[in-house]
Amino acid sequence: MPHPSAFHRDHRARRLAAACGLASLLLLPGWAGAAPRNAPLPAEVEVALAQGKVPRDAVAFLVVDAQGQATPRLSHRSEVPMNPASVMKLVTTYAALDLLGPSYTWATPVFIEGAIRDDTLYGNLYVQGQGDPKLVLERLWLLLRRVQGLGIKTIAGDIVLDQSAYQLPEHDPASFDGDALRPYNAAPDALLINFKSVVMTFTPAASNTVARVQYDPPLDGVQMQTTVPLLGGDCGDYRAALKADFSDPKRLRFAGGYPQSCGEKVWAVAYADPKNYATRAVAGLWSSMGCKLQGAARLGAVPTGANWKPAFELRSAPVSEIIRDINKYSNNVMAQQLFLTLGRVLPAAAVPSNPTESNADDALQQGSFVASRAVVQRWWKSRIQADGAPLLDNGSGLSRQARISAQALGALLQTAYQSPVMPELMASLPISGVDGTLRRAKGSSTGSAHLKTGSLNNVVALAGYVHGAGGQRWVLVALVNHVNANAARPALQALVDWTARQRP
Repeated sequence: MPHPSAFHRDHRARRLAAACGLASLLLLPGWAGAAPRNAPLPAEVEVALAQGKVPRDAVAFLVVDAQGQATPRLSHRSEVPMNPASVMKLVTTYAALDLLGPSYTWATPVFIEGAIRDDTLYGNLYVQGQGDPKLVLERLWLLLRRVQGLGIKTIAGDIVLDQSAYQLPEHDPASFDGDALRPYNAAPDALLINFKSVVMTFTPAASNTVARVQYDPPLDGVQMQTTVPLLGGDCGDYRAALKADFSDPKRLRFAGGYPQSCGEKVWAVAYADPKNYATRAVAGLWSSMGCKLQGAARLGAVPTGANWKPAFELRSAPVSEIIRDINKYSNNVMAQQLFLTLGRVLPAAAVPSNPTESNADDALQQGSFVASRAVVQRWWKSRIQADGAPLLDNGSGLSRQARISAQALGALLQTAYQSPVMPELMASLPISGVDGTLRRAKGSSTGSAHLKTGSLNNVVALAGYVHGAGGQRWVLVALVNHVNANAARPALQALVDWTARQRP
């Protein structure tokens, strides 16, 4: 049985959370009308855009006081809806903080069917998923350890995994960008285990002839190559040197070798058969803990009508912690889990709606993207502003259809800044030049900006808060939609630095 300390190292979970990211205003009265819509851009921003060959009509910028006490310092095409990429996560995470509260947690109940005698459960074990966004390997181990604590070492029946809390369409992980093995393309799941990913750790052995390969979690029924030959030379592109073949879900293998100069490396990939990932992961980990399963791990539902009470519930981290992984590392599947939770626990009828609207949305199926979009749309109109609501897809920004304007994002950020949960939202954002997706940012504003990043093909975006030279906070939004969007990054950094120099 693995030692518990091996499963309490949060850095591994955070690295996997990062791998699953895409590396990639409260409008006060008179605000919109007072905004200069196409004011001259700062000179350094104009120069950087020109150097990147990004035209002015492909960008939208907004810089405004966080408390809405003055007209915008800069507003350029701020009313135009654009694709924000992962900056859309700001809508999802603030809505969750506001609607669910920062202390909201997810339960994963476990039910026991049958009698326990002599360390054997004569019946089935049921694990019911309810949308936990971060049921990673360490926490799955804790869940199974608690099963052992009930006096169960052998299960004579099945382990049944219940994924019925979410109503989701069929998902092709290759549909977005053709790369099905990227963890950021994982689909949400009511029982999302370890982001449906396999984490491989490569460690050169003392013999200097092979590197050992450790797989987490161990997958039941899957052959996993445990060593690869060591190679000389620079580390370089070690993944290409391995010549991995993950096409067969029942066999993970490598035709190449591992450069010894790399030392230890960790590589996370999405499992090629995501529908069977959960059952393989649970059965594999249960076996690795020295336990036996005489039946099988399978998908199913907790029987209804029995008025069961769970043997125990595994509780997640609170929303205030979950959104740190979502925003710091731009974790797409965690954002979708959070978004779906809004439509599962807060049906559209629970959110105040415009009395002139139809209540047809009230009957929407809970735990679906449609229901979640209805919840957020109504929340937006009652909490943020009457218009400018975002065009949401899955709540993560991993979408070609999502749209929102810089002005609307500014409204959201101003509202959040004046709300009780402002500290939780701001603490979830990457700090420029310090951590998360902005850890490599270089500029004079290092440490003074808390900004969510967004990146897709032809899309680059930033939005959040910048601490100004006069001690006040500025809301900054920058959206770029252009074939040369990636070349606009220096312009966005110049805008952040310019904002940090502003005084009231």
